[in-house]
Amino acid sequence: MKNESVKKIHAKKGVMTQIWNNDAVIPVTSVLYADEKEIGELKIGDKVNVSGRSKGKGFQGVVKRHGFAGGPKTHGQKNRLRAPGSIGATAPQRTIKGRKMAGRMGNERVTVRNLRVADVRQSEKTILLKGAIPGIRGARVEIRQKKKTA
Repeated sequence: MKNESVKKIHAKKGVMTQIWNNDAVIPVTSVLYADEKEIGELKIGDKVNVSGRSKGKGFQGVVKRHGFAGGPKTHGQKNRLRAPGSIGATAPQRTIKGRKMAGRMGNERVTVRNLRVADVRQSEKTILLKGAIPGIRGARVEIRQKKKTA
């Protein structure tokens, strides 16, 4: 199957804000900065995919990293609230590959799909997208617009 992307637009993430229109508010809007040549093909209402590196969260435990429930607060427990529990049976005498454990979280490539273009401002070299995009302020992101199928 062929790649259906028209082209990639390289942009820089700005701030997240609310844009006030005459009729209503656009809830959460991400501001992106790109070259005038690149943003020429985008139109208001287009759906795009945005890829970038997520915010790094550092070393995190299993509750935050994988959504484990943790142990009970009562019934004789003292310090097992956010612990992972058992990490394997006695019989294999090793930890099975792929076991979810504590470790570094974030700072990986993430794609947010089907974000709607709220506005394109050629003079300011900005693109406004409805929704959140990955990364810190000033991070480089990649915008891909899908071809319209007839």
